[in-house]
Amino acid sequence: MKIGYHASHEQFPPGELLDLAAHAHEAGFDAMMCSDHFHPWSRAQGHSGHAWTWLGAAMARVDTSFGVVNSPVGRYHPTVIAQAAATLASMFPGRFWIAVGSGEAINETITGAEWPSKDARNRRLLEAVEVMRALWRGETVNHAGEFRVAHAQLFTRPDTPPRVYVAALSPETAAWGAGWADGLITVSQPMDKLKPIVEAFRENGGDGKPVQLQVKLSYAKTEEDALRGAHEQWRTNVVEPSLTQDVSTPQAYEALGEQVTPEQVAEAVNVSADPARHVQWLREYAALGVEALQLHNVNRWQREFIDAFAREVIPKVR
Repeated sequence: MKIGYHASHEQFPPGELLDLAAHAHEAGFDAMMCSDHFHPWSRAQGHSGHAWTWLGAAMARVDTSFGVVNSPVGRYHPTVIAQAAATLASMFPGRFWIAVGSGEAINETITGAEWPSKDARNRRLLEAVEVMRALWRGETVNHAGEFRVAHAQLFTRPDTPPRVYVAALSPETAAWGAGWADGLITVSQPMDKLKPIVEAFRENGGDGKPVQLQVKLSYAKTEEDALRGAHEQWRTNVVEPSLTQDVSTPQAYEALGEQVTPEQVAEAVNVSADPARHVQWLREYAALGVEALQLHNVNRWQREFIDAFAREVIPKVR
């Protein structure tokens, strides 16, 4: 099992994030991932570096596996994402994967296009994956459906195409993606909600396919700092997805997060200054049989987190 570092483009400028990824790898983290956003979730987070630009620099500097969570259709066109993924997979064989989701309004509506229903977004996502895989096989693609493709062919392709994970936050999405995805990535939450997602994936065609878990945590030198940092940076992200999937600006997310208490954040994020408590949490997640735990320390004290976990947590979880 790998233990990775989640590089949060919403919270740090890309140059600093590049240094943090290198520091994490030197300390003992053996995988990396990031998410592809146009906006942060709040102005307190404050950044929105371009994930694909950063990935090229990061993978050249840090010799480990990298993945990105991306909506390949919306503000992007699937042919563009297919080309970007093929380029990274060609330069860094076996080191790049992509997780695909149906997108969020905060990112995808910037072009002024209509924001589709969830069912329509799922339809276009599956079409996008099929188009990307056809391009990676070297086919000339013409497509007319939720989007159009005309006479597209990729001339630079990796020997082995990147794995495509489905990004799922519910059992329904996990079950839907199990048949066509190469693996599942989901986000940590209470075990009574997390296990049904993993089980739905494995019981509907995903058995034997890899599962990755992005773990939301807040570690700091004191309990007060850990809770305060999580609340300051991540309270906009613990609102129910049903309330946020159509929200299109950071300011609107902030309004939803105004009533979120620190205690409510701690229900969604593993908040503790005690490394032993984090070891316990991570061992429980590892028992699900995951391929990787991708750790996202949601507060701003990244180097302290990296160093403490390299010394006191990672060796006891592996």
